[in-house]
Amino acid sequence: MLHGKKILLGVCGSIAAYKTAFLIRLLKKEGAEVQVIMTGSAQTFITPLTLSTLSENPVLSDFQKDNSSQWNNHVELGLWADLMIIAPATANTMAKMASGITDNLLNAVYLSARCPVAFAPAMDLDMYQHPAIKKAMSELTSYGNLFIDAEFGELASGLIGDGRMAEPENIITYLESHFEQTGKLKGKNVLITAGPTYEPIDPVRYIGNHSSGKMGLELAQSAKNEGALVTLILGPNALNKTLLEGIDVVDVATAKEMFDAADSRFENQDIVILAAAVADYSPTQPAKQKIKKSDPEFNLTLSKTIDIAQTLGAKKQKQLMIGFALETENELVNAQSKLKKKNLDFIVLNSLNEEGAGFQHDTNKITIISSDNKPKEFELKSKTEVAKDIIDEIAAQLS
Repeated sequence: MLHGKKILLGVCGSIAAYKTAFLIRLLKKEGAEVQVIMTGSAQTFITPLTLSTLSENPVLSDFQKDNSSQWNNHVELGLWADLMIIAPATANTMAKMASGITDNLLNAVYLSARCPVAFAPAMDLDMYQHPAIKKAMSELTSYGNLFIDAEFGELASGLIGDGRMAEPENIITYLESHFEQTGKLKGKNVLITAGPTYEPIDPVRYIGNHSSGKMGLELAQSAKNEGALVTLILGPNALNKTLLEGIDVVDVATAKEMFDAADSRFENQDIVILAAAVADYSPTQPAKQKIKKSDPEFNLTLSKTIDIAQTLGAKKQKQLMIGFALETENELVNAQSKLKKKNLDFIVLNSLNEEGAGFQHDTNKITIISSDNKPKEFELKSKTEVAKDIIDEIAAQLS
């Protein structure tokens, strides 16, 4: 549920700051991208080097970059994140944020953030119950912020009561629940085809292509992160299936198997993303035994496979349908032709002429073409980010 999410973590000066190391590790394990902002006092409890190493990003604490003339853009940071979490959130920081005081980078980013902001308070039990803090928390809540309640237990003062920062595992559970409830595709049924198909020549050999299925996996993850109920029809692959938890995966091999799986589920779908690299031709009569190497020439008769996108596009009713076009020449013209011919709502164009795009890469460069034929070009990005761009376009068209 957190895969591909951009989490901005604000760390304040509290003994509970040591827990942020564990929180970052859990966020990264879930596939989230993490950037950390620390207050000056937070650095007396845990070092920026520790959190930078764990987050794999520089830790920010000042308006200036490395005491140079460059500055850390608090507006960009606030726009970057899918969610900002202040953990631990101290009494001092919450009071300042409730009053709009901007005397450090963390407070400035908070006031600029357009994403949801969650607070995980940490302080002694009497401070946590003080009317001034209750008022600050109430004001922050009235502004639309979220709170992850402090937990009961032994505190740094030696007292026992409410005030412990929520354990990292509980924070992860809270964030997963938040994204599940607020996703752009909440409750939508999404069908995705991905990977290659293998068309058998004999029991040993096949016709196939270089598709890895990575783009489809990222799309499935991104759709699930936005609250969708995802079915992934997946051709032969070497992907890490542990990343597909919570997704209904249907393994297939041939174009016919992929069509049958998609067709039988098509009627109940709200969104259909046809990202698979389906073979265009299949051997007409596959040999039942391994073909021996004997004659100097070998002729193979091929027949067209069913066009999954065109067949499903002809029968669509309520479904929003998205196709993919991988081209090597006349890219835009060919993609626009497929968009119309296959009755798609928009098509995602890839070009093998772009370095870092296409099969087997962890990056991709796409152009989205909608029915108005206005291309929307994107820069080269990781396939995780590309998947988010595509899901965002789907959400925009649904709304």
